[in-house]
Amino acid sequence: MTPSRILFLTAGAMAAFAGNSLLCRMALKETGIDAASFTAIRLVSGALVLWAVVRSTRSTRGAQAGKGNWLSALALFSYAACFSFAYVSLPTGTGALLLFGAVQALMIGYGIWSGERLRPLQITGLALAFGGLAGLLLPGVSAPPLAGSVLMLLAGMSWGIYSLRGKGAGDPTRVTAGNFLRAAPLAVGLGLVMLLSRGASLDAAGFWLAVASGALTSGIGYAVWYSALPALKATSAASVQLSVPVLAAIGGIAFLGEPLTMRLALASSAILGGIALVVLQQRALPELVPDGQKAAH
Repeated sequence: MTPSRILFLTAGAMAAFAGNSLLCRMALKETGIDAASFTAIRLVSGALVLWAVVRSTRSTRGAQAGKGNWLSALALFSYAACFSFAYVSLPTGTGALLLFGAVQALMIGYGIWSGERLRPLQITGLALAFGGLAGLLLPGVSAPPLAGSVLMLLAGMSWGIYSLRGKGAGDPTRVTAGNFLRAAPLAVGLGLVMLLSRGASLDAAGFWLAVASGALTSGIGYAVWYSALPALKATSAASVQLSVPVLAAIGGIAFLGEPLTMRLALASSAILGGIALVVLQQRALPELVPDGQKAAH
């Protein structure tokens, strides 16, 4: 794979992951769709696209192992549902930052629990990141809504669990497709519960934004990332993911008119800078998206 192709695929994947946050927030803020319906349409659309990708590549790559499982699908569903409900109230950049921070905190915590020793600079980075997260969530006029923040942190923890479960599970695209296919009916069930409680709502604009989130920024985004990932060094794979919350925040400012507060700017610098100090010195680096072998929007 040529360097220009690697760059193109990597940039496209990062834009797709940031686009998930932007599309979700846009749909829930600007259209009439509810969070449960968005989750259901997103996962069903993603499942269909990933199934098509797996079918189309089977003949060129041959038979490959990996099909997903129900526990991973449950973690995927938990991530997607909490993600959507969090974006009912959270700004785009804040949500992406909380998600990224929670995923990396869980990954780093798992590494420590597994016996990994942190270097002094990594400990400093971890303290800086947690300090930034605490500063972001402290009560105040510019503090993000507490309920939405908790939901996004839960989404990040679910994604981290999903990532850890994906290590060594087989071909990443096949595993992800299998988990999406299992998570889709769970999301449809959530949508039916919302419908029966008369809390469901849907319009054409919201529907197509959810489809775009599932088919393009989730399904195609993951497939593109997995294509680029084998050609990236571990340090590059980890560091490039630091761009996702930044891209999401820029998208929120550009397309939704969201303000860039001083609190968000300082917290972003502390969280992303602190995480960078930790992950860039690790030999086995955690990643934002589960890839089936290396395992995080």
